[in-house]
Amino acid sequence: MRVPVAVWTSLASVSCILIGTYWDISWHMSIGRDSFWTPAHLLIQLGGIIAGTAGAVLILVGRRGITVWGFRGPLGAFLGAWGAATMVVSAPFDNWWHNAYGLDVKILSPPHAVLTLGILGVAIAGVVLVLAQMNRATGAARTRLAWIVLLIGGEILTLSMIAILEETFRSNLHRAESYRAVALVGPAFLVAFSRASDHRWAATILATFYTVFMAAMVWLFPLFPAQPKLGPVYQNITHFIPLEFPVLLIVPAIAIDLVRARLATWSRWRLAPVLGATFLVTFVAAEWPFATFMQSPAAENAFFGSDYFAYFMQPGWKLTQHQFFTDDHLVTGMIYALLAAIVTSWIGLRVGDAMRTVRR
Repeated sequence: MRVPVAVWTSLASVSCILIGTYWDISWHMSIGRDSFWTPAHLLIQLGGIIAGTAGAVLILVGRRGITVWGFRGPLGAFLGAWGAATMVVSAPFDNWWHNAYGLDVKILSPPHAVLTLGILGVAIAGVVLVLAQMNRATGAARTRLAWIVLLIGGEILTLSMIAILEETFRSNLHRAESYRAVALVGPAFLVAFSRASDHRWAATILATFYTVFMAAMVWLFPLFPAQPKLGPVYQNITHFIPLEFPVLLIVPAIAIDLVRARLATWSRWRLAPVLGATFLVTFVAAEWPFATFMQSPAAENAFFGSDYFAYFMQPGWKLTQHQFFTDDHLVTGMIYALLAAIVTSWIGLRVGDAMRTVRR
């Protein structure tokens, strides 16, 4: 059985969005707010166009799936078309926002929130389209499709971690809110794709993709020249500034795979607290000392990239001083992080079970 074209378009659309999103944030850190017609913006929108076009074709020639407003097609096709339309709408909204209010202070400004919703629609659409094929396939065909599901899952996990980038800056990684932010994201995706996949090491594969991608960008982006076009400029920028070196999400991912295999027969209500606690405990145990290392002179090199700073970062900021923000409510915050990890683990189990039933 050949892999359907819709599967490849799903992978291509999410890949374009992921690379474009990373590139766009690096562009803002290195050059500043530029024209909408930057390569990074165009690559993001290309991902939406691929998903929207593929979805429209599947709907127009629809022979199976669901019916919406008289049109018939796969569920993923409708989601992809909606996501692509939302992404396109966000573009003029973003331009208007910058003209009216200037530069973004946060990554998730209102227009970026609209864009994120569209990206989420496209990403979910890609997963649903591939799942529909995988859940109907058997043998070698199912194995190939399962790997593509995990690859798209790794891309979605990476996008979600980029979305909380501001919470996971190195200077924040001795505060509970950073671990709470990761707990709200990591377990849901790691557990959901693990539950939906037949692979023994599904969570580890997702986290490995995130780790390799983020680390590779740290090594690759500084090879290309860039200079700020906006001021004030506090850092001497001569090349693209990459995002942070990846957090050690690989450690709790391995732990989740080990626990999931051992407790496979447990109900969701019994398993979720164990997975949530496993995720948070192993992540804190690994990341807390690693963050200390990342703030040390030993990490100020091209491999770890702890000496790369955006042009607008002032010399007196905690990050540029390689210092940590303190947390006066660390214990309480960690309890909230544990609760978040348990809840998102349950959501991941529930969503993963639903993913196994997708056929249309």
